Amino acid sequence: MSSPTATAKGYGISDTSKYTDFSVKEFKLKTPQSDDVTLDIEVCGVCGSDVHTITGGWGELSAPWVTPGHEIIGKVTHVGDNVKEFKVGQRVGVGAQVLSCLKCDRCNEDNEQYCPEQVDTYNAKFPDGVESQGGYSTAIRTNQRFVFAIPDAIKSEDAAPMLCAGLTVFSPLVRNGTGPGKTVGIVGIGGLGHFAIQFAHHLGAKVIVFSHSPNKKEDALSLGADEFVSTSDEGFADKYFDKIDYILSAADANSIPLGDLLSTLKIDGKLTSVGLPDEAWEGLKPQSMASNAACVGCSHIGSKKEANQMLKLAAEKGIKPIIDEVLPMSQAAKAIESVKNNTVRYRYVLKQDLA
Repeated sequence: MSSPTATAKGYGISDTSKYTDFSVKEFKLKTPQSDDVTLDIEVCGVCGSDVHTITGGWGELSAPWVTPGHEIIGKVTHVGDNVKEFKVGQRVGVGAQVLSCLKCDRCNEDNEQYCPEQVDTYNAKFPDGVESQGGYSTAIRTNQRFVFAIPDAIKSEDAAPMLCAGLTVFSPLVRNGTGPGKTVGIVGIGGLGHFAIQFAHHLGAKVIVFSHSPNKKEDALSLGADEFVSTSDEGFADKYFDKIDYILSAADANSIPLGDLLSTLKIDGKLTSVGLPDEAWEGLKPQSMASNAACVGCSHIGSKKEANQMLKLAAEKGIKPIIDEVLPMSQAAKAIESVKNNTVRYRYVLKQDLA
C-alpha cells in the first residue's frame, strides 16, 4: 500500500477577536503509525465548541492557527498495518477526540475520553508536537480507537452532528440509567437538547422537557417529549416535585433556574450539565441540593463503545438531527456567526469544497 498523505488544507483562525476571518492553509497531519486511519473529509458539523474555541470563550488558542471542527464524516484513504476494523473506501466518522494513552485503567475500561493524556481533535498537540487540526479541512488522520463506522442507514449530513453533540448527550443518558420506568428531564432544546430528547425517548424513558423557548414546544413533542414545561412560568417546577429520576441540562447558559430544577429530583437524583458556557454558573449553592441529596455533575463526550451503541440506535430508530442548513466549508463564517449570535435553531453542517 502506498504511503498516506502527509498534509491537508483547511479553513482556520489565528485571532480570536477576528473569529470569522478564516484563511486557507496547508498543515501537517498526524505522524502516521500502524494503528492510524486516514480519511478524506466529506462533511463536518458546526459545533458550539467550535464557537467557544475560536472566539476565545474557553481561553486563548493553543496554536498560532487553528482549524476547528470535530463532527467529521469521510472516506478512508489509508489504514495502518494494525488496522483490521476499517478498509479503504469505507465511510467513517471522527469526533471530538483523536488520541489517548490507550493503556491506563480509564482507557482499558471504555473511559478513554477521561484519559489524562487525551488529545482533542483540534487546538491541541500530539505527543510528538504535531498540532491537531479539525474537520473544516480536506483530511484527518487518527488512531483507529477514535474512528467510528457509519451505518448505511444514516446519511453523512445526519451522522456528522452525532459525533460530538449526539455522543455528548447519549453517554450521560445511558450511564445514568435512562430507560423504561425512568422519568428524565431535558433542559434546553438546541443542538444538544434535540438529540437528548430523541435518545431518551427511544431508550424508553418518560421525557419531560424544560425550556425558556415556548416556540419550541411543538418541536420537543414531535421529537419524543411526553411533556413540555416553560421555565418562564412562575412555579413551573412545583408539580414535578420528587417526580424526576435524572436531569440532563443541554443549555449553553450560565443562568438556568438550577434550584427549581433540582427540586424536581427524587432522593439522590442527579443533574448532569453538558452545556459548557463561557462563564461560571449563577446560583449554584449547596443548600439547593441538601433537601433531596441531589448531585450536580458534568460529562465529557463519550467512549467508542458508546458511540457505536448510539449509531446503532440511531440507525434502527431513525434518529437524526434537525439541520438548519448545509453550507460549503467556505461559508463557515456564516455558520459560526449564527451560532455565536444564537440565531441558529439547531445545527449547521459544512460540505467539502476544498478537495
